[in-house]
Formats: sequence, structure tokens, C-alpha cells
Amino acid sequence: MKVFLIQLLSITFVLLITSSIQSVTADHLDPGKGLFKDEAKTELIRTEDSNYRIYLQTVLRNADGQLIGVIHEPGGGLYGWVIPHKVTDHIFDTLMGEKEIVTIDNIKYEKVQYTFSPTLEQRTVKHYPIFEEILIKYELDKDTRAQMKEDIRDYHRWKIHYCATFFELGHPFICISVFQSFNTVHHVEPTDVVTHQWTILRVLN
Repeated sequence: MKVFLIQLLSITFVLLITSSIQSVTADHLDPGKGLFKDEAKTELIRTEDSNYRIYLQTVLRNADGQLIGVIHEPGGGLYGWVIPHKVTDHIFDTLMGEKEIVTIDNIKYEKVQYTFSPTLEQRTVKHYPIFEEILIKYELDKDTRAQMKEDIRDYHRWKIHYCATFFELGHPFICISVFQSFNTVHHVEPTDVVTHQWTILRVLN
């Protein structure tokens, strides 16, 4: 399989931004207490150290709709990562649909299910938005598009991205991966259809 270095370098996001970037104090100046770890990375913790549990079922079908396989997250909801910040609760509360209360091992949780089918472009750049404050276009050159439609890729980590401006935290428009889940490695053809069924639990206080 060809290396995607050239392809990834040729991919650009066209961001339609009309507002100016403000100069404010960045929250990464206080490590461990903000949304961002540094100027480029977000703070992440394992779900076992959080109030969240993540279960991901990935369904693969070929271009004709025939089932190829179903892959389950192997860690019992603990084999994932979340951002320990109020933005995570905001996404869970407002963007992921209706909640129900469940009890597991004598612990009450709020439960939500979210289904997402990433496009080939999104799978190529590994960008899976639940929300986009600003329209994002994927501009790929002809060689990149041709290669994207030929290569078989391996996947083992899937994400839910929240894309917005964080001026008050010292960051311009950025997409952050709020929820992440690790699966067993699986191969995906360019014409395959990938469907994610996220089940996310949050401890009910």
C-alpha cells in the first residue's frame, strides 16, 4: 500500500472565516486545567479516569450494500479517550440526541446513541465532525483524489470532532476530537460504506 505522506500534505481545509482573531490569554498556559495542552494539542484522558464510557460499533458494507463485518470496541467502554472539559458535556447534552437513564453494575448513567457515516474524504483526512461552526471544504488535487479512490486503508481509531472558534481560549477556528475510540485494526476499501454506532454513557450525578 502506498504511503499517504504526499496525499496528506496536499490536503487543505478551506475555512470561510469572516471574523478577526483576537489576542487573548491562552488556556494552555495552565497545563492540566484547560481545553488545550499546548498550542496544537488538546488535553485528553482515558475514559476509565472520567465520568464517560464509550462503546463503538463499526459496520462495514461494500458498495452493493452487502455486509462485510461488524467490529466492536473491545474495552468494555473504557478503551477510549475524552477531553476533560465542559465542552465535552456541552456536546453530550446538546448535539447527540435524546438521553435515557440506564443502570449498570449499580451505577446510573445517562445514555446517548449517535450514528455517523464518514465520507471517503473524511476518512482520508480523519476528520469526523459532529458540528461545524464554519463551512469546511476539502480541496484535493487530482493525484490525491486518484490515489484516495484506489488505496485500501487500515483503521483502528475513530473520533467525534467539534469544529468551532475558541477565541476566548487563545485559539482560532479548530476541530477538536472530543471522543475517541480504539477498535481492532480493520481494512477499508475506498468504495466501502462505514457506519459508526456510538453509544456513550455519562455517570449520572
